[in-house]
Amino acid sequence: MYEKWLVGVDLGGTTIKIAFISQHGEIIYKWEIPTNTKEKGQHIPTDIAKSIDQTLNKLNQNKSKLIGIGIGAPGPVNFRNGSIDVAVNLGWKNFHLKDLLEMETSLPVVVENDANAAAIGEMWKGAGEGAKDLLCITLGTGVGGGIISNGEIVHGINGAGGEIGHITSVAEGGAPCNCGKKGCLETIASATGIVRLAIQELSSTSIPSVLREVYNEHQTLSSKQVIEAVSQDDEIAKKVMENVTFHLGIALANLANGLNPEKIVIGGGVSKAGNILLDPLKKHFAHFAFPRALQGVELAIASLGNDAGVIGNAWLVKKS
Repeated sequence: MYEKWLVGVDLGGTTIKIAFISQHGEIIYKWEIPTNTKEKGQHIPTDIAKSIDQTLNKLNQNKSKLIGIGIGAPGPVNFRNGSIDVAVNLGWKNFHLKDLLEMETSLPVVVENDANAAAIGEMWKGAGEGAKDLLCITLGTGVGGGIISNGEIVHGINGAGGEIGHITSVAEGGAPCNCGKKGCLETIASATGIVRLAIQELSSTSIPSVLREVYNEHQTLSSKQVIEAVSQDDEIAKKVMENVTFHLGIALANLANGLNPEKIVIGGGVSKAGNILLDPLKKHFAHFAFPRALQGVELAIASLGNDAGVIGNAWLVKKS
């Protein structure tokens, strides 16, 4: 039988991931192109359209093979018209992404927030497979989130549903966040937050640490180096991870108490820490979660990695 394909597009600040995906969620072909942010990102829809055409030619396929495009973009989405109100990294303000991409490709387009799309991907084909009540949190440069309730993504009244990274996790003070508030979870549990906490710890104590040598030599650290130092039994790295998982545990437990999910899936670059992150997180989560909510939920590391977004966006096309 002649099977049509779905197109999933995951739009990031530096690269755009694109994939042709079967209606069963299998990736048939995937590739990426650089994100062109020149002239306030206005060339992005044309770049995507050209790249899809070139790839179809390469695979000897006709455009009639494609059902439509699902695209995940950073920032709040206006669901009435598929525009992006603001995406700072791309230079977009009130950018009519759906209209422009439909005009360039002559295909139907569905627009979703990128973290929500990753949550949908994990629900369809990843660590959340089979769960209809799901929380997905991505720990990367920032902290993103998606909430799925009874199989539907929670958008809220104006597209800000699932902004887990902006739960205030430090009651007084706390570090300033890009959103304008202080003490958001994103300032602690992101890759940037982990580095900030480690540097802060190094400057406030003279405890020997493998991180001190790295920092003194390069005047900077990476979250990966901090996580690796935990497995070397480094006291400072362990203290940082304890702090991170404590705040993350409170935030996720409070969400679980309100939403009673079946699965909480943790993705993003920081999730590569695996059990170094998951073990202490489970301990703090269990401490703060309502006992019945705790009984019903499983915490797991996301399994789709960078493919979660394209797969989730393809699902949106399938469903629309």
